[in-house]
Amino acid sequence: MLQFEGVTFGYPTDELNMMENLSFSVNKGAFVAVIGPSGCGKSTLFRLINGLEVADAGTITIEGEDVAKKKNFSAFMPQKDLLFPWRTIGKNVALPMELTKAPKDLQEKRVAEVLEQVGLSGYVDKFPNELSGGMKQRAAFARTLLSGAEMLLLDEPFSALDYLTRVEMQEWLLQQYSHFHKTILFITHDVEEAIFLAKDIYIITDERPFAQMEKIPVPLSYPRKREDLKHPDIVELKESLIGKLRKQVVL
Repeated sequence: MLQFEGVTFGYPTDELNMMENLSFSVNKGAFVAVIGPSGCGKSTLFRLINGLEVADAGTITIEGEDVAKKKNFSAFMPQKDLLFPWRTIGKNVALPMELTKAPKDLQEKRVAEVLEQVGLSGYVDKFPNELSGGMKQRAAFARTLLSGAEMLLLDEPFSALDYLTRVEMQEWLLQQYSHFHKTILFITHDVEEAIFLAKDIYIITDERPFAQMEKIPVPLSYPRKREDLKHPDIVELKESLIGKLRKQVVL
């Protein structure tokens, strides 16, 4: 579904490029986690995919077509929920459909459906300040789904949550993945989170500029349970990934 081919990019204010001659691909329906040290370029990948930045060289294609020519193929969910505090949850979730001028009755129908799916059917008239952190992230995810995009770009969406809420949200996200069958790219600093969620992990280990991402398959099938993380091969994988990341940390 997604193909980077020889992509080079650097910010004008930086001495070094962020990436050079980078090539990788993501299959349709895959759940891919991207890990790497802070500032290595993980979020820049998302900015290139959704068109907020343009590659200096190389090509980025979606199903064989240049990203510059594609519309509404991806939806972005950042670390903060970014819900508008003056709008109800229903109105916040409906925003993508409102922007496309979808009929009001269709908006109401789809909002009701997606809120039920994410466990918030009773909160359509509530405001964001009436919801917990995890509930607000679920509302933000519902809004992302109503964009109609087949690819979801999730940039550390659970990192601001407390540990128990984050664990619950990880399990909840796997349920949504099984239901909606979207292609998901998920940025995280949490190695265990990456292993629990993803089919494949892409790890950035090169110093800047990076030219490759090592692809590491996760030897777990879906559905998954928290106990799966205790399997000896998973524990070994976790320690291996942590070791790779430690080599990149400058003390």
